[in-house]
Amino acid sequence: MFTGIVQGQGTVLEIIDKTDFRTHVVRLPAALLPGLALGASVAHNGCCLTVTRIEGDRVSFDLMAETLRVTNLGRLEVGDRVNLERAARFGDEIGGHAMSGHIMAQSELLERQQSETNTSLWFSLPGELAKYVFSKGYIGIDGISLTLGEVRADRFAVHLIPETLSRTNMGTIRPGQRVNIEIDPQTQAIVDTVERVMASR
Repeated sequence: MFTGIVQGQGTVLEIIDKTDFRTHVVRLPAALLPGLALGASVAHNGCCLTVTRIEGDRVSFDLMAETLRVTNLGRLEVGDRVNLERAARFGDEIGGHAMSGHIMAQSELLERQQSETNTSLWFSLPGELAKYVFSKGYIGIDGISLTLGEVRADRFAVHLIPETLSRTNMGTIRPGQRVNIEIDPQTQAIVDTVERVMASR
């Protein structure tokens, strides 16, 4: 489980491609290294990956074909940066909302509205997720726990504080770029349960 609070950003140092398979070697920030072991879970742009090799701050992760297809990790190139979060432990503060690290869809940044004091990002709304997306609800975008600010028929907006912009890839994202989306699991469970109950009447 993850909390959607990005702990740092890592740089992609190497990409090793095989048939329907890929290994990413990422330089992790020093703060994320203590206690890191083989088999540990680390979210990359919100997607849960498993540590397969550790060489100092160079850490390897394997990505299957499905991961490359469903997430934006397949678009990464050497030199790109990714949002990182180590798996939550019992007793940790949940500063965001509970996230599984399982990406449900991708979304495209449509518009960036920025002033001296405010930044709003408008993303496309994947049709299959529309029923779970509503104003003031939670959403995971590239592993960041965010509150939905406004929702329209084909798009939604999030409003970001400077701290989020400085600590994550939301500070540099531009229109046309794609992000990973995870719907709040509790929201999904409630909506799906209500639908089943209503359908059975």
